[in-house]
Amino acid sequence: METISHRTVEVNGIKMHVAEKGEGPVVLFLHGFPELWYSWRHQILGLSSLGYRAIAPDLRGYGDTEAPGSITSYTCFHLVGDVVALIDSLGVEKVFVVGHDWGAIIGWYLCLFRPDRVKGYVCLSVPFRPFLGRDPKVKTVDAFRVACGEDFYICRFQEPGKMEAEFGRVDTADLFKNILTTRLTEAPVFPKGEYGNGFNPNPQDTLPSWLSEQDIAYYVSKFEKTGLTGAINYYRNLNLNWELTAPWTGVGISNVPVKFIIGSVDLVYNFPGMKEYIHNGGFKKDVPNLEEVVVQEGVAHFNNQEAAEDVNNHIYQFINKF
Repeated sequence: METISHRTVEVNGIKMHVAEKGEGPVVLFLHGFPELWYSWRHQILGLSSLGYRAIAPDLRGYGDTEAPGSITSYTCFHLVGDVVALIDSLGVEKVFVVGHDWGAIIGWYLCLFRPDRVKGYVCLSVPFRPFLGRDPKVKTVDAFRVACGEDFYICRFQEPGKMEAEFGRVDTADLFKNILTTRLTEAPVFPKGEYGNGFNPNPQDTLPSWLSEQDIAYYVSKFEKTGLTGAINYYRNLNLNWELTAPWTGVGISNVPVKFIIGSVDLVYNFPGMKEYIHNGGFKKDVPNLEEVVVQEGVAHFNNQEAAEDVNNHIYQFINKF
């Protein structure tokens, strides 16, 4: 990891921390919740060794990047604005983008708003719906509430301060072990005033081979300083994003080649109706240039860490064509 360089850049009115390594075409990695640039450590090392310049920022509100105090400073336009400004700072017109979880959502928004800046998109875990396939009649959080109930974690995240307090009652290291090692395939629920089943009701005594105590310690060192408010504020803007993106109702991703990778035991893959959407034509209809769907057997949500070498190979096979 000592060969990865770090710097701070000014983007869209905030200071953003960026990790990078390598020379060549830019591959921009966007992390998810509750993660950091560090989640892409294997991809940074792997792709940079293959002739690419690998760039992974801490996104707005995370790690060593600034965290604005206002909830409404975390809309899809702020997040995409940060990414476009980062691309501008690199002095290139287009980049390859790889996104996971919330980073995948930002990647979809980037392809929707600024396809002129994206050579190709490798999306991990979160397909175009349900976050961006906008239902003009039902706000995003309301749709999740109907599908999964009031205690579904996205619904519980909406009230400022409440989930932060509930997470605060859990040891930070245990929280990250719980989240990163989950193999839960059903909706995580958090009854009011409780931590509930968390993201992992059956934690193991030992970490899996792909995650070390040193890895956990890095996450803990950053989140004990920043807390989770910035990260959770992304979810608190889901309904506002729904309102702001009204002009894109019915619009898909038509100008960017896409590859999608998901684990078979990823809770997103097992969300009601998701497999049908991915495999029965809905996804391809929304994203006509979807070139390939890869389902990694036995792999869970954090596939960029759990199945890092396989993910690296799939990324390289895709971007090496261009």
